[in-house]
Amino acid sequence: MKNSTYEIYYDEDGDFLEISFNEPEKEGTTEEIEPGIFITKEGQSEIITSIGILNFKGRVGILAKILKKFNMELPLKIDVPN
Repeated sequence: MKNSTYEIYYDEDGDFLEISFNEPEKEGTTEEIEPGIFITKEGQSEIITSIGILNFKGRVGILAKILKKFNMELPLKIDVPN
């Protein structure tokens, strides 16, 4: 799934990365699909509007796996310096 708008937020103190796709919805449901990995879907649909990852620095590679699992992609690579 390709999106036209992305918002990337990283909280360095909390080591939390959140990527939002398209325009944010007013209503959505968030689900923890694995420990520390959250997806938000718009309304009652299956459209994913954001992905959140706790402890991102320790598991940067998980983002690519999540995007692939949901048939999504980003036009850039996200990495953190060592």
